[in-house]
Amino acid sequence: MNIQVAVLCDAATEENGKLNLLGAFDTIIAQQIPATHPQCSIALRVTFGHEDEGSHKLRLNFVDADGRFIMPGIDLPAEVVLPGDSHFGTRNFIVTIQQLNFELPGLYSIDILLDGKPQASIPLLVKHTPPPSAPATPPAQPPEERERQ
Repeated sequence: MNIQVAVLCDAATEENGKLNLLGAFDTIIAQQIPATHPQCSIALRVTFGHEDEGSHKLRLNFVDADGRFIMPGIDLPAEVVLPGDSHFGTRNFIVTIQQLNFELPGLYSIDILLDGKPQASIPLLVKHTPPPSAPATPPAQPPEERERQ
């Protein structure tokens, strides 16, 4: 097995075996914490060889820097069958996540496992950047003081 693409993005689709990605990212800037990201997709493009034929389980774990799950793991079954005349087969996997919650800023990752063995990891940094506060305005001067200046 060879993971050709593993990315977090705004959206992903597949058409005729082609993987289409929109807005790949590795950082979320949140003005408030906890933060909710409305929607994103995990997109994978995986190549299998004859040695990979059979039933497999691809698992995606979305975890924080301490390895704690921030959402339940996602299991994707993968049945690999290749015609005798092919050298490899490619498969796209797309998982769309809505209302993804982050309780704290920091480093997160999507860990990718095949049959329980780590294969790759997609990093994600959540930054807390509060909105700028309004500039302080000086108190208004009475009209007679404005005239003296």
